[in-house]
Amino acid sequence: MNDQRNQREEERRAHDAPLFADMAGDLDVSFEFFPPKNEKMEATLWDSIQTLAPLGPRFVSVTYGAGGSTRERTHATVARIARETDLAAAAHLTCVEATKEEIDAVAEEYWAAGIRHIVALRGDPPEKGAKYQTHPGGYENAAALVEGLRKLHPFEISVAAYPECHPDSPDDRADLDNLKRKLDAGATRAITQFFFDADHFFRFRDKVAAAGIDAEIVPGIMPVMNYGAVERMSKMCGTEVPSWMGRLFEGLDDHPEARQLVSATIAAELCRKLYAGGERSFHFYTLNRAELSYAICHLLGMRAKPSAEAAAA
Repeated sequence: MNDQRNQREEERRAHDAPLFADMAGDLDVSFEFFPPKNEKMEATLWDSIQTLAPLGPRFVSVTYGAGGSTRERTHATVARIARETDLAAAAHLTCVEATKEEIDAVAEEYWAAGIRHIVALRGDPPEKGAKYQTHPGGYENAAALVEGLRKLHPFEISVAAYPECHPDSPDDRADLDNLKRKLDAGATRAITQFFFDADHFFRFRDKVAAAGIDAEIVPGIMPVMNYGAVERMSKMCGTEVPSWMGRLFEGLDDHPEARQLVSATIAAELCRKLYAGGERSFHFYTLNRAELSYAICHLLGMRAKPSAEAAAA
């Protein structure tokens, strides 16, 4: 009954919320990138970073491939962000296909490079469809990884949360217990898997509070660059793709600019509903493309901050 009352109140607030033009821009945002595979992709990545940096994100993160397959590229990208920009850089780190000693060595490399924020994840099996197995001598799960990182240095640590339940969890209760273990081990906050229905997040937020978890839970936002690709990713991680989304993208295969407009509208409306429900922090999965995330932030009232040089002039 309480959940229903909360949802009705949030729905009322969403309907009564101001139009985008009147939103206050009182947000904390962060952006996620993946390490580039070649020079062209590296140029795209750095263009994206330079485009989004003026929005003043509280951090930007760089993903880590299955089995540590992008280890060197992840480290190089994060280190360059820390070295050449004023942005706070966060490095992803997983438990997959590595011993504790190997993972600890990677974490030590990050610390030596000035990286103070780790996104600690269990990670997915390197082979699609395979069941996850702990590597011999490795960290069992993300909670154990968080505990291990805490023994090395006072890292800021973000972990993952799943509004629609992790596919490997038997039920919501077990999933929440796992989230609590990660936070109790010393994680700073949780960032959610992407989702497309604000009610999924609001119901999850209620369950988190009822479980006695008071850490920050940041909604993860995925602007849809490619509808087919998002459908495939969603099946792998247990995210529901609403039927109306497919109808919105029908007939746009040969119209990339129109797809971007539709994508920005969908994601911005999701953020507006979350904002109406009290959320003020968002984590954007950029896929190394700045345009959509920048447009969404602009719709939410955010504006580029003056550079230090301009402010001093």
